[in-house]
Amino acid sequence: MDLYGDLGGLYLDFADHAAGQSTCFEAWARGVAADPDVLAWLERLPVLKRQPNLVFAAARWHGAPAPGPYTGLRQALLGDDGRVVATILGRRTQTNEVGRLATLVPAFGVAARDSGEALALVEVGPSAGLCLYPDRYRYRWRGPDGETVLGVGPDLPCRVDGPVPFPQDVPEVAWRAGVDLHPLSVQDQESMDWLETLVWPEQEDRRIRLRAAIDIAAAEPPYLVRGDLLDELPALVAEAEAFGRVVVFHSAVIAYLEPADRRRFADLMQGLVAADACHWVSNEAPGVLPGVTATAPAAPT
Repeated sequence: MDLYGDLGGLYLDFADHAAGQSTCFEAWARGVAADPDVLAWLERLPVLKRQPNLVFAAARWHGAPAPGPYTGLRQALLGDDGRVVATILGRRTQTNEVGRLATLVPAFGVAARDSGEALALVEVGPSAGLCLYPDRYRYRWRGPDGETVLGVGPDLPCRVDGPVPFPQDVPEVAWRAGVDLHPLSVQDQESMDWLETLVWPEQEDRRIRLRAAIDIAAAEPPYLVRGDLLDELPALVAEAEAFGRVVVFHSAVIAYLEPADRRRFADLMQGLVAADACHWVSNEAPGVLPGVTATAPAAPT
């Protein structure tokens, strides 16, 4: 989804993404895209605050029933007394989906294998840092040749198409940290309640997984640096080098940067990799970092 493009198109793209995953959010997004009054209401918000996940979560936070009809969302927005807008302006999506680790751990395994060292993980945009614990889960990769299972802990299932370099062991993590403009504390119950509100209405399995991830992180709260990633990341990478092979990673974060800052981030990371300061693992939509995507194999269709 292009946050800087046409607003109705943004919501239609989101509806296509939600299809098959949330009947409620698909209907809400298509409703917004066809509703001039709601689109005009959204256009009064800053660009990055118009994103469907944030708007829908804020409406739910203030009582819009979900699953529920589009009329409930419409009433929550157009009849807002200021509280929904305040929530939109004061909060962020910061979705902390640990299920993404199932796509990241094979790459972490390659870094650990090639270096022969434990990993020092640095996450860009970690939210509450729940994805900094890849060594605390059991992975179930299911593909045409059956199922590969690795690790101990809550299950993280993942469907696999094509060859994957499954690691022999869950990579050892010697150090873990992250940098975020607005990090969340796993010890702040209201922040964790907000993360749960961000889970889509019908996805009870994700809610259960989120609660388990919060418990894991709360037992050993992560080291999170507050600040701009472009300013803070080089020092954090240098700090991590003392603990193991540094891996900088991120998932569905860089899309929130303006295009010029995306290019600055890519240049920063390519410089760190060229200096052998770290490995870089990126899990973003193909159009977010096109210079990086161009170096990868074509995505399956």
